[in-house]
Amino acid sequence: MKNLPSIAIMTCWYGDYPWYFPYFVKSCKYNPSIDFIIVTDNTDEIPEKPENIKVIYKTLGDFKVNAGKKLGFEVVVNQPYKLCDFKPAYGFLFSEILDSYDFWGHGDIDMVYGNIRGFMTNELLEEYDIINSRVDFITGTFCLYRNIEKMNKLFMKSRDYKHVFTNDEYLSFDECNFLFHEIEMGNSILDYPDNIQSMTYLAVKGEMEGDFRVFFDHIIAQGVSDEIKWDNGLIIFKNQFECLFYDMIDYKVKCENKKAIYPIPDIFYFNIKGINKNSFFKLQYSKIIRKLNKLKA
Repeated sequence: MKNLPSIAIMTCWYGDYPWYFPYFVKSCKYNPSIDFIIVTDNTDEIPEKPENIKVIYKTLGDFKVNAGKKLGFEVVVNQPYKLCDFKPAYGFLFSEILDSYDFWGHGDIDMVYGNIRGFMTNELLEEYDIINSRVDFITGTFCLYRNIEKMNKLFMKSRDYKHVFTNDEYLSFDECNFLFHEIEMGNSILDYPDNIQSMTYLAVKGEMEGDFRVFFDHIIAQGVSDEIKWDNGLIIFKNQFECLFYDMIDYKVKCENKKAIYPIPDIFYFNIKGINKNSFFKLQYSKIIRKLNKLKA
């Protein structure tokens, strides 16, 4: 059997782990051939942490010192969210951690993974140098890079990267410099040469010039819906479509009951009421039955 290309997905997290974190952990456990690296200052024990979650303790100050040494200039990171701009540089900044992997990626923890290898196939990894999870722009939530010098230093091809790394504001460098609406309307990011040259700009330009190969496809679930479930390692939408992961950026805010169910079940639904062992429709049916029983009583 051919060896699987090795993959590490890294995220930097500072502060307490959020309420939805146990679901992220559970989904990592179901992807045992992927390593998930969390760089953090949080020394709390992670309950039921699988072996493929690797925790590396570094303060925000440690990150700034290391980045400054490797980049050759002092970086500005006064709040953890600013680290999102540095995601495309992880392969360079954390080379000593990621060196042994064939691919490295950046991710988040406000997400629940499905079957990653089901999407990141050997064929896909052989053909592409950047593998993205949307069809239109590079996402900070999930993107893989081939672990070679060209891709690890790709961010340096942006004329703006020093400006980004020394600016206190988050500038969406890891994605598209906030050109979401324009790109979703069908415009090319190359139509905005005066904007910051983000990773989407570099990816589109590099592929157009034949410098490397980029995979763009929409393989994730987003938004708030009562028809998304996690089923023994799979993300299923509308009981029809399998997805790479569920991005909870909206859900974590809008869901009403922000509590985890313990033990974390093998099947759960992302209902607007909260993450639940039962589907929204089953909950509604049960609610109707209870009302009918009360009327009969």
